[in-house]
Amino acid sequence: WSFSMKSVSFKFEKIDPIKGIGRIFALKGLVELVKVLAKFLLVSSVSGLIIWSLIDELIALGEEPMQAALAHVARLCGWSFMASSSVLIIIAAFDAPFQLWQHNKQLKMTKQEVKDESKETDGRPEVKGRIRALQQELSKRRMMDAVPDADVIITNPTHYAVALKYDQADTRAPIVVAKGADLIALQIRTIADQNQVTIVSAPPLARALFASTELDQEIPAGLYVAVATILTYVYQLKVSVLSGAIPPDSPSDLPIPEELRDVLKPDDDVEQ
Repeated sequence: WSFSMKSVSFKFEKIDPIKGIGRIFALKGLVELVKVLAKFLLVSSVSGLIIWSLIDELIALGEEPMQAALAHVARLCGWSFMASSSVLIIIAAFDAPFQLWQHNKQLKMTKQEVKDESKETDGRPEVKGRIRALQQELSKRRMMDAVPDADVIITNPTHYAVALKYDQADTRAPIVVAKGADLIALQIRTIADQNQVTIVSAPPLARALFASTELDQEIPAGLYVAVATILTYVYQLKVSVLSGAIPPDSPSDLPIPEELRDVLKPDDDVEQ
């Protein structure tokens, strides 16, 4: 650690009388000062009146016997205490509602300030852009985490990649757990390679799935047969690898409805 004289150095602004008076006589501080002075004057006046009204009895105490004088003093103290307490209760009866009103007013102002500040902050384009970018990054990360558990990756083969997972116990049809174009498609294929997830090149089907289905959605009914063919091929491929048999041929001429076939225009450099 290091020692610095900066934190203990003398600063004239800390004892600036103008700033000090400004803090003391700020509106809220001025109101509190007036209230304290008023309470002090009221209590002092009442105490003075009590003493003035009892001056004769206090003087006469010296002529009374000790036991009678002590009893007399006790009565005078009790009466004085009750009178002073009554004054304090009256002050509290007026001051408490004012304090409550002031607190509620301050609370409302604080809530409004927070609301205005939140509105101002959320309304800034750079903040909205940052929030949107963060949401996209979190969505992408969650999507990439689902790729290793996919049953198959269907590609374009380079421009699009769609990861499918089918759990007969949970869903009626395969669902899209990840999808992306260009760089994201490359990332999906890379993660799939690292986790031994089968990648199948089926350009028309990849384009149809990419355009017609969102993340965590079931594939459309029109693509059931085509996707079932792909999943059957993946299963046969795994069996052939385990058994050492000849691997099956990759499926071609998949049945894709016309309304889904041309949803995306194929790129010139993409395998048809």
